[in-house]
Amino acid sequence: MKKLRNGHLWEFEAEILGRKEDKRVLLGVDGGTTSTVCVCITMPSSYPLTDPPPVLARAVAGCSNHNSVGEEAAKDAIEHVLAETLMKAHCCRSAVQAACLAVSGVSHPSDRQRILQWLREIFPSDVELFVRNDSAAALACGTLGRLHGCVLIAGTGTIAYGFTEDGSEAWAAGAGPVLGDQGSGYAIAQQALTAVMRARDGRGPSTTLTTAILDRLQLSSPDEIIGWAYADSSWARIAALVPTVKACAAAGDTLARKILTSAVEELVCSIKAVVKRLTLAGEDEMKPFPLVMVGGVLETDDGWDLGKQLIQYIYKLFPGVHPIQPKVEPAVGAAMLAWTLYFKASGRHADCNGKLRT
Repeated sequence: MKKLRNGHLWEFEAEILGRKEDKRVLLGVDGGTTSTVCVCITMPSSYPLTDPPPVLARAVAGCSNHNSVGEEAAKDAIEHVLAETLMKAHCCRSAVQAACLAVSGVSHPSDRQRILQWLREIFPSDVELFVRNDSAAALACGTLGRLHGCVLIAGTGTIAYGFTEDGSEAWAAGAGPVLGDQGSGYAIAQQALTAVMRARDGRGPSTTLTTAILDRLQLSSPDEIIGWAYADSSWARIAALVPTVKACAAAGDTLARKILTSAVEELVCSIKAVVKRLTLAGEDEMKPFPLVMVGGVLETDDGWDLGKQLIQYIYKLFPGVHPIQPKVEPAVGAAMLAWTLYFKASGRHADCNGKLRT
């Protein structure tokens, strides 16, 4: 077994190696700007999957987006979450047949190669390793590992990503707040904070966002927001204000509703761009295709259902769309994707019932 720079993380393997081990497992990692989640599942016995597999173990670590926290911190987060998951599953790295890391910030082949190199320093050479953008895991958690359709991620950041059966890909947005991330949790919260500051000095109308945000942050005046914002401008910290914006919108605040409606329009624009570029809805734009929707922005908070609002817009554009709000998390999607990619890479075959041929 390889000697790692964080060798202490893997000390648990010594005890496991002393026992007979016949487990065969897959790992799935969902790495976002807020946290990194890893799950371990037993190697499936059929393909394609008809249900999400049970999770043997799960662990959570910090951000693994190298664009957000830097390369060293990202590497540490990935290694920690992999080690903790296998420890909880009572498995060694030698039991891993394949691992799929779906990480935000992976948008270029060089990004994939960098992370693959990190993984090769951790796993035995016979482990199949796959690296994808976190959008792939988000899609896979709604399609049982099948890479076809469009996924919208709307959390701290946002991206619309599409895949076709022949391997074509396209995406829209996802460039982060500096380059414009309209529709994201960060953008919604940033616009709300801006509205409060404009109301403070008379450049904009009064809004209940002021009182609501001050209460949420436990501040006494809008002036204190300046210090709060610049003390730590991490994207997730700002985006955490989205439920407050939704609560104000549900209570009837005009500015809050305007901000959220604008966010929906931006998210729809991203989906539309991807669907059209890949012709997912066919030439007549009536063909069925899955649209997987994940992320905190799309969840219902205090009576404001932004996801439902978005679906209503999309149906008008693409009547054949099949909206899916997954029952499992993206990390499980990454594990299911690991199985799909492993199955195809190994050249294995399944019978008419999906059972693997020996």
